[in-house]
Amino acid sequence: MNPITVAAVQFNHRPGDKSYNLGRVEALTAEAKARGVELIAFPEMCLTGYWHVRNLSAEACRQLAEPIHGGRSTDTLLELARRHEMTIGAGLIEQGDDGRLFNSYVVAMPDGQVAVHRKLHCFISEHLDCGDEYTVFEIPQGATVGVLICYDNNIGENVRMNALMGAEILLAPHQTGGCNSPSPHCMGVIDPKLWEQRESNPEAIEAEFRGPKGREWLRRWLPARAHDNGLFLIFSNGVGIDDDEVRTGNAMILDPYGETLAESWKADDDMVVARLDPSLQASCTGRRWLKSRRPELYGPLAERTGIEQDTRIVRFAK
Repeated sequence: MNPITVAAVQFNHRPGDKSYNLGRVEALTAEAKARGVELIAFPEMCLTGYWHVRNLSAEACRQLAEPIHGGRSTDTLLELARRHEMTIGAGLIEQGDDGRLFNSYVVAMPDGQVAVHRKLHCFISEHLDCGDEYTVFEIPQGATVGVLICYDNNIGENVRMNALMGAEILLAPHQTGGCNSPSPHCMGVIDPKLWEQRESNPEAIEAEFRGPKGREWLRRWLPARAHDNGLFLIFSNGVGIDDDEVRTGNAMILDPYGETLAESWKADDDMVVARLDPSLQASCTGRRWLKSRRPELYGPLAERTGIEQDTRIVRFAK
């Protein structure tokens, strides 16, 4: 892996307004270029909008979706990647060649290559299918990159598989924080009035973003994903009103020890930037642990236990 300057973005998308959302991606990418960024990660489904999709009909989802190759969003990302000599990742609803719909993440590269990850644990809509493949690839800037979308990162095996497939950097686009969760110590809703009053009273909303509904929840587990697998991790997230919930942003960049290189708790669109030093990875704890594995002991990991449930059941449990 070469040294590389990366950015994690949080921004408040507009539901179903791809023109506005692409405009924000274009503006933030130009800002990133001025800061020397070579790889930038935007949030999950930030181009199409996210939480409102749970209430859309199949036809409405289809109207919002688009193909990857030849689609408006991918073509725009490729043009931005070429113009700014940058690798750019952003999320949308994909319409596959077979007509199925996916919560997908497109990574456009300056040499014209495109990588696509389909969320493995999709729950936003019954009309969207789950992907069934890991996504690890080389980028022109000289690094091996993996992608896991939001809930994908909650399952430790998914992150470990990316590391075993050679990923050095993990893109982790999300729409999270401020969620109505059945777990008493996990997140919780944020009063939308605090977001509306963010300019007159920024301390109140930022306290929520830094507390158990945002940063504190993320810090329970996200650094462990980076540390245990020896990965640089780029966490991008929505921020602000997302239908009837408030996303907490908390964009951050972690090193292979799980240490924070850059982070934000700003109640607004924001970007954090860091320079990744590959020398940290060679002898980090997680990489040493990967070499100590005993795969012959792990057979049950690939067997069903009978307690597995569809992600929708787990996510929306009361």
